[in-house]
Amino acid sequence: MPPASALAPRPLGRSRLPVSTLGFGGAPLGDLYAHLDEATAVATVEAAITGGVTLFDTSPLYGHGLSEHRIGAALRRVPRDGLILSTKIGRVAEPFAGRGDGSGYRGGLPHGMRFDYSHDGAMRSLEQSALRLGVDHLDIVLIHDVDVWTHGAAMIEQRFGEAMDGAYRALETLRAAGAVRAIGVGANEAEMCERFARAGDFDTMLLAGRYSLLEQPALASFMPLALEKGIGLMLGGVFNSGILATGPVPGARYNYNPAPPEILARVAAIEAVCTRHGVPLRRAALQFPLGHKAVASLVMGAVSPAEVADQITELAQPVPAALWAELKAEGLLAADVPVPADLPATS
Repeated sequence: MPPASALAPRPLGRSRLPVSTLGFGGAPLGDLYAHLDEATAVATVEAAITGGVTLFDTSPLYGHGLSEHRIGAALRRVPRDGLILSTKIGRVAEPFAGRGDGSGYRGGLPHGMRFDYSHDGAMRSLEQSALRLGVDHLDIVLIHDVDVWTHGAAMIEQRFGEAMDGAYRALETLRAAGAVRAIGVGANEAEMCERFARAGDFDTMLLAGRYSLLEQPALASFMPLALEKGIGLMLGGVFNSGILATGPVPGARYNYNPAPPEILARVAAIEAVCTRHGVPLRRAALQFPLGHKAVASLVMGAVSPAEVADQITELAQPVPAALWAELKAEGLLAADVPVPADLPATS
């Protein structure tokens, strides 16, 4: 394993929770793309702990509770001290209602899930999560998937109102009582993260896919606001669901769909610059988002100990400042986009 300094903790916004720069994302442990055996799932979490990862993020959605079960099983094998556990609210399990379409997961538990952003729904969701995880407290709780991607334009106003009037009030009370250390939002759209940031008093947000080496729509408005308000960002989807890890190969995925020609061409141009500097595309894609001061941690999914070890190794390897400079010179990054080379060196 690389030295632990590769995962040196950053404070999660004004909450000051120390989170490793690489976080563990639990979606794949819910049998997202394929069925995963239990022993491998637990070993993957254990590999992250051994490698220095301290932030573990999951959700009732992931495998309809299976991800929480598996992460809980792994965490029960080690001391909890120093580990930061994050889960989400917005869905409540109905064990006897039938699974339905499975929310796109290949496997998971045979339980139904329904949206519920009310105060009571948030409290019930947290109670269910604590039971699945086998814990008596949670560090971070996020309001999950209040975005157009999930609910559609016709429903988003209703869902936003429900979340602010219900789930947010529940989380405020829990934080004030010290039962939860940080509260936030997990969403796929920077616009919705910004709307929540302006409407409430949040410590953190988990934004998926909207700040990556390929595209930075969150940069213009939301990320400066996050800095202003002391909101620490966790980023998911830094490979844009695949293409920045695989490169522009046939069948490459972008936003969970086959990548269109213009995206393939842009990624090919970025990869060509990386190749000239002897840096794998995926290494540059992994390290790029950490150049922004608002970003505390990258929440990365994994389905094997080897995958975790690879992520840690790529974070530890150098990326020359000249690579970022050439990307800007080629118009593949805007001149004002922050990059890791802009940050002060740490010992």
